[in-house]
Amino acid sequence: MSARIVIVATDDADRELDRFVLPHGASPVDELAARGWLPVPPTEGTGIREDGPPLTHLVPARSAATEPGEPWTVTIAYAVRPAAPAPPREPDPVTRDEDLTDAEAAKAEVYQRIAAYAFVSSVRGLLLTELSSATNSPRQWTLPGGGIDQGEGVEAALRREIWEESGQQVQEPTLLGVLSTHWVGRAPRGRVEDYHAVRLIHRATCAEPTEPVVHDVGGSTSRALWVPWADVGQVPLVRGIAPLIREVTGRHLAGS
Repeated sequence: MSARIVIVATDDADRELDRFVLPHGASPVDELAARGWLPVPPTEGTGIREDGPPLTHLVPARSAATEPGEPWTVTIAYAVRPAAPAPPREPDPVTRDEDLTDAEAAKAEVYQRIAAYAFVSSVRGLLLTELSSATNSPRQWTLPGGGIDQGEGVEAALRREIWEESGQQVQEPTLLGVLSTHWVGRAPRGRVEDYHAVRLIHRATCAEPTEPVVHDVGGSTSRALWVPWADVGQVPLVRGIAPLIREVTGRHLAGS
């Protein structure tokens, strides 16, 4: 069962200004802009470093939380300021698997999935996970994390997924922002999906890194590694998140 994803606009004092359900396939930032809100970095800062500038590939978000009750809801809050409502724009073309026929694409099952991921750093480098043959991107690398189970808290899901995929315990997870991607394709089990992925991107630290061990054997992760920051650029990264990983890596190496 998919969560209902609700976007909340707040002022810098965390007072709620607006609230709406995120439509399937939509970007939270675009939806805020259409309603006359411009996201701004919260006062407390959400950059990869507290004193660093905002990331160009990720608009800062204030918080994300699972709300109790029915329907199952995950809220994502942004600090905003008023702006002239953005005029409607043509949506970005929806990526589609090349082997799908028009008839298959027309019958794709609509699926919106919310998941939590993190840049986990330690003295050993950046924690990355390799996707298995059970996914559509085998042998490519991404951030550790995964789907939030029904009713599960966001931070609890993040910690659980990182443990299942790598055996690492993390400290101080902080939300950075949201990546929203939309495509039509064939899931690993063969079902054709109109798929909207909403990824909550965090940063976290690991005070006592160990040799990574995949506990969720047979799942989406084949292995995990601590990759020295200087070597991250040599790893084949999943296309959708590669620009963000490269930006964060570049800033880390530059000390900003």
